Amino acid sequence: MRKFARSHWKILIAILLAIALATLTRETDSAAATPDLSASLRAHVQAIASEEHNTATPRALEGAARHIETTLAGYGYRPQRQEYRAGGQKVRNIEVSVSNLAPGVKPERIFIVGAHYDSARGAPGANDNASGTAAVLELARLLKGMQPSRGTELKFVFFVNEEPPYFLNDEMGSMQHAKALRDSGAKVAGALILETIGWYSTAPNSQKLPPGLEKQYPSTGNFIAFVGTLESSALVRQALAAFRAQSDFPAEGLAAPAHVMGVTLSDNSSYNRHGYPTLMITDTAFLRYPYYHTAQDTPDKLDYASMARVVKGLARTIESLAGAAGT
Repeated sequence: MRKFARSHWKILIAILLAIALATLTRETDSAAATPDLSASLRAHVQAIASEEHNTATPRALEGAARHIETTLAGYGYRPQRQEYRAGGQKVRNIEVSVSNLAPGVKPERIFIVGAHYDSARGAPGANDNASGTAAVLELARLLKGMQPSRGTELKFVFFVNEEPPYFLNDEMGSMQHAKALRDSGAKVAGALILETIGWYSTAPNSQKLPPGLEKQYPSTGNFIAFVGTLESSALVRQALAAFRAQSDFPAEGLAAPAHVMGVTLSDNSSYNRHGYPTLMITDTAFLRYPYYHTAQDTPDKLDYASMARVVKGLARTIESLAGAAGT
């Protein structure tokens, strides 16, 4: 009997060890299959912003576009191009989407999550705006399996030609995109534009503020800002509240007249002009970032851990806005 009991316990222990090993292996495989978000963001920024990329450097601009398309295809999307001519050459916006639509039925509401992928002349553009582009790429990955509420489409859009000499004219990528939506009668419930989201500081007085707002917002540049015009104030409040409910990363909101410094200095201006609610999500760019539009705007400058926290919070924010099941 004792011999049988000893044998029984040996068998039981072997089974338990096998179960533990199998569980550990599954957890290790799962961790390996889920890329570290901060590392993924860094890799995208390095791929896009290793050099200046705009219509003055068409080879590099094409390289950035191909990185976006290849990455999206790797996530299981079929990227769509909106091609047009600007500066004497063919350029393109890039778009993918997730939706919950009946066959043949147009969306009842559209949410856009977008960022421009070109850089300013003379700048590699790591923060402006490979940081925003990288974030939209990872949001597209994180939300690939999301099911929005019935009748809703979520578009991830990568704009060309945000920077001068195209800013606010018809050859600006987001202007082309917004106009096409307006011409088709599309119902855009909100456009969330990610613009320079990679620089954070805990140093005192690291945050500059537009005149008149100095005492209303923190003087330490460690927060992400949700910024829009007065016409988009409801979207600003809704998005900011959703982000704060899902993330402990510091966040501030501002809805102000369009003439207030910085409020419309990105692709959100295009959607404003076409009558759609829109906001910019930003680290406040030149009001904080010392390398804005310079040759020193390189990938080594960015805070990828903070970017990852922002992206995780934005993923849950977008799920909330688009009415995803389970939110």
